[in-house]
Amino acid sequence: MEFFNFHTHQFTNQSNVLELVNQYPHEFDASIPFYSIGIHPWYISEERLESDLKIIEEKLQTENCLAIGECGLDKRIEQPFETQISVFEKQLTLAEKYKKPVVIHCVAAFQEVIEIKKKLKISVPMIIHGFSRNKQVAEQLIKEGFYISFGKYLLKNPELKTVFQNIPNDKFLLETDTIEENIQQVYDLAAAYKDLNLKELKGIISSNYKRIFEKK
Repeated sequence: MEFFNFHTHQFTNQSNVLELVNQYPHEFDASIPFYSIGIHPWYISEERLESDLKIIEEKLQTENCLAIGECGLDKRIEQPFETQISVFEKQLTLAEKYKKPVVIHCVAAFQEVIEIKKKLKISVPMIIHGFSRNKQVAEQLIKEGFYISFGKYLLKNPELKTVFQNIPNDKFLLETDTIEENIQQVYDLAAAYKDLNLKELKGIISSNYKRIFEKK
């Protein structure tokens, strides 16, 4: 693995990139080698909830499923917040049961995500994907034991530069999510922001990958 793409919705099948491809239970594609699987708050379906959770639990027991998610909380959608919390907590319980990291989608609900982590005493790594917020939010998340993944907004918002520079090197990952740019472009910018060469950055991401994903 030269590059690790922590979260993407597009499988590009490049030999030098390990891609953690986001999958939804009801649209599962068995041809994707490594993936995360979860119920996104945007796509919660009460009618499908039981079967979705059953599929997730089955896949979590396989080696190709590296994580659960993306799942989480989003205060800017119409889905009732209490329903979102319930579905999120069910998935965190599965993550804990099968010792899989969690890819988290969080919009305007960081305090609630932190509180749920504490309430359920979650011990598996929890990674906030697609971070776009300020230094204060980032510092609080790091303090509470979260990892943070950067990608789309790092490329598009220069104000994130100082936020990213202040993230400890053992607490971040890189991703492309839904953007057209490839993971190497994200690495190139991240290396420049951190004043590292590409080899040094690859070493950091590789050790973070091992810490999060390789079972002890």
